Amino acid sequence: MAILSSRRRSAAISMAAVAGLAAAGVGFAVGGASAGTVSGSLYRDPSSAVVRWVAANPGDSRAAVIRDKIASQPQARWYANFNPSTIQSEVSAFVGAANSAQQIPVLSVYEIPNRDCGGASAGGAPDLNQYQTWVSNFARGLGNQTVLIILETDSLALQTCLSPSELSARNQALTTATQTIKSANPNAKVYLDGGHSTWNSANDTANRLRAAGVQYADGFFTNVSNFNPTSSEANFGRAVISALNGMGISGKRQVIDTSRNGGAAGDWCADDNTDRRIGQYPTTNTGDANIDAYLWVKPPGEADGCRYTAGSFQPDLAFSLANGAPNPPTTAPPTTNPPTTAPPTTAPPTTAPPTTAPPTTPPPAGNGCSAAVAINQWNGGFTASVNVTAGSAAINGWTVTVALPGGAAITGTWNAQASGTSGTVRFTNVGYNGQVGAGQTTNFGFQGTGTGQGATATCAA
Repeated sequence: MAILSSRRRSAAISMAAVAGLAAAGVGFAVGGASAGTVSGSLYRDPSSAVVRWVAANPGDSRAAVIRDKIASQPQARWYANFNPSTIQSEVSAFVGAANSAQQIPVLSVYEIPNRDCGGASAGGAPDLNQYQTWVSNFARGLGNQTVLIILETDSLALQTCLSPSELSARNQALTTATQTIKSANPNAKVYLDGGHSTWNSANDTANRLRAAGVQYADGFFTNVSNFNPTSSEANFGRAVISALNGMGISGKRQVIDTSRNGGAAGDWCADDNTDRRIGQYPTTNTGDANIDAYLWVKPPGEADGCRYTAGSFQPDLAFSLANGAPNPPTTAPPTTNPPTTAPPTTAPPTTAPPTTAPPTTPPPAGNGCSAAVAINQWNGGFTASVNVTAGSAAINGWTVTVALPGGAAITGTWNAQASGTSGTVRFTNVGYNGQVGAGQTTNFGFQGTGTGQGATATCAA
């Protein structure tokens, strides 16, 4: 998502849970809630960037605050890679783990073609036909228990790059995606893009929601990656619901991203603000009949792209958001343990994901490693996703050397450290993904200008 002052936000990428930390309640039911239409605790996945950072940096002076106030909390898992052949199994594994814990997972779908109008988070499926294939496969992995779906952030609030025919096609695609998800899992709660309270008007937002099929969804989400106070978002949501009611569309609810709206107003970009704070902790117990949940859709501590690479986890940002914030409620510990090696394979990149799944290669023998690179090319630029696979023995640290085509230049990297920007570039692991189990795979990526097609990669452990 592009960075437009006071209006927009950068892409979000992960979810968190740490063993022994605070849980967010118990239960796993829909209906009968004191407010909204959802009740039960939200699933805290153990594979987020913040969890891995806490596990890798126990002696850091910031670790306790980040652990207790951010890593302990449920956050959305983002699905932003165009991977139609593997998305069903990835979703099924994530949802299955949540079901086993009797908790409600939050999944953020971010795959619409022409995503972000070509901005900092450009990408998505190659076209709408392939988008529907991806969505169908995604939906098959959702099971039959309660899941919350954040469907395509910015897809309705940001439409300036779409022609009338493209807008009509997008609206139909979102309608079909909603119906596909609801058909696959009738207990899925689907929410469409409502922007936020300082963007489009409530009437305009309601009209956009209606055009995109909100009548088939459960409602809309607002404030993703933004900082507007919860009270302002709730007032905005009530106005949108009232406008929808006036159109004959009733029974819709709102969810609000409260991941970092507990601090002061001012410049939009969180990278350059130290007076921001995390907002209300994630919960389905909102006390408001119009609001199904307060969620952390944008993971706290992930950058907006002003000072750091967009989407990268930055402990100083996380500490700034958490330091001085109230402690979360403390009940039972989480039901899953944090990983010790590879990060999740579905974590979205900081900008555009590849339009094809990275190629797979057999693990090398011995203590070595292999690397496979997949390129998503567009006019003037590209993103690359690189899989690093350990051999028959675990490795502790890796270096990947990428040979770029002439004229290509790297402008950003995630999940690795880069040495150089053109020609032959070396990438080394960061703290949380250096240890890779035997036969296991971790991933990093980079963005560049020029042509990335033809890039090759080799790995050394």
